[in-house]
Amino acid sequence: MIALAGWTHVMWLWMYATRLPAMRAARMRPDSDAPRGQQMSQLPARTRWKADNYNHLMEQPTVFYAVALALAVLGADDGVSIGLGWAYVGLRVAHSLHQALINHIPLRFVIFASSSLVLIALTAVAAHRLLA
Repeated sequence: MIALAGWTHVMWLWMYATRLPAMRAARMRPDSDAPRGQQMSQLPARTRWKADNYNHLMEQPTVFYAVALALAVLGADDGVSIGLGWAYVGLRVAHSLHQALINHIPLRFVIFASSSLVLIALTAVAAHRLLA
C-alpha cells in the first residue's frame, strides 16, 4: 500500500512538472468558468497523459487499499497475499509508465486488465480468509 501511495505522489509531481510549463508555454490562465477539462484539452497529449494516469490512480487502486487493509486486519500476511499485492503494485506502475510515456491503448488495456485480474484474485483471497 505504501509503495503504491508513494508511486501516486511521484505521478502527481510528474503531472505538475509537465503541466505547469505547458500551461506557461500555451499562455493559459486558469478559468474556473471553463467547462471541466476544456482548458486542459489545449495542452499537448503527452502532457495530459500524466494527469489522466494520476486520475486513474485515484480510481481502482482505492479498492486495492481497502482489500489490503482488510487482509492486514485479518492477519493474512501469507506469501500469496503479499505476492498478489506486489504484482498489483508492479502492474499499476507499469500501467502508469506506459500511459505517461507511450500510451498505446491496446497494450495499456492488457496491463490494466492484468492488474484488474490480480486485484480480483487478491479480493478472493481476502474473502476466503474472512469466511474461513
